Amino acid sequence: MPTIAVETKVIEDAVRTACRAPSLHNSQPWQWLFNGGQLRLFLDPSRVMDTDHSAREALISCGAALDHLRVAMAAAGWQSHIDRFPNPNSPSHLASIEFMPTEFVTERDRRLAGAIGVRRTDRLPFSAVTEWQSIEAVVASSANRQAVHLEVIADDLHPRLKEAAQIAESFRSYDTRYQNELCWWTAPFESWQGIPYSALVSAAEGNRVGIGRVFPAPHRPERRLEIPEDHAKVLLLSTDDDTRADALAAGEALSATLLECTMAGLATCPITHLTEVDAARDLIRSLMDYDAVPQVLIRAGAVPVTEKVPPPTPRRLLSEVLRLRGYGE
Repeated sequence: MPTIAVETKVIEDAVRTACRAPSLHNSQPWQWLFNGGQLRLFLDPSRVMDTDHSAREALISCGAALDHLRVAMAAAGWQSHIDRFPNPNSPSHLASIEFMPTEFVTERDRRLAGAIGVRRTDRLPFSAVTEWQSIEAVVASSANRQAVHLEVIADDLHPRLKEAAQIAESFRSYDTRYQNELCWWTAPFESWQGIPYSALVSAAEGNRVGIGRVFPAPHRPERRLEIPEDHAKVLLLSTDDDTRADALAAGEALSATLLECTMAGLATCPITHLTEVDAARDLIRSLMDYDAVPQVLIRAGAVPVTEKVPPPTPRRLLSEVLRLRGYGE
């Protein structure tokens, strides 16, 4: 495909937007290289959790950033042509992207890109979603682009999800490395990485959700008391296999799902700790209607319209994640 020149400023803006993607503990495990009109995405091994043994969580995070990048470039008038895992000898090289100008930018392109700036990871309880069926069809069609399955976990199975959460927590309660990582990424030491204090939930708030990851609990007045119990829809993204390519694809589907839900006015929260522990992952698998590998769960629901939107979680400086010449120089 002939290379079409893209201004560096367009790439910088798109990468900055792509880096709004969610990542495990806001670790942001990506590096970008723009050179010769081609943008490359790399996994940054230095930002992979010690407990993320296969880097599956990091790959999911990078997949979400890759899809955010595609959305941002579409809104800027460029179609992305993505070659995933282009170099078998470089496992950290996740994608090479080249661009072709589009004839016009649709209103949907603009709305999707706008959703990136609006989306937040919301760990508080949600109200039930009205008219879910009309939303579900759009979300499912977007998530399935990369052969990722989307399933809505039936409401009557949510107690089993809470059981899976309890299993995951019990397995991790005496895992020193996991607990140390959790404390490190939630400590107020940096403003550009990790999970800020404002995004954490208290023990009482977490109990009202039941399936969220247990973080170090802040001490503050309980919020969103008008929703005494979580009534979120729980979506499951799964793949036919559990390869690196499947993890990257699951991340791309995660991005698509989150943005569709955001455009529909829903709050969302990705849930990955239930698939980090084999026993909990097996329980999730037993709830599925088909044979596939659970990758990510997503809570989606309504929140009070009068509630103030929290500030965006800070991200690393663009100069730290984007290189305009050789990677690793």
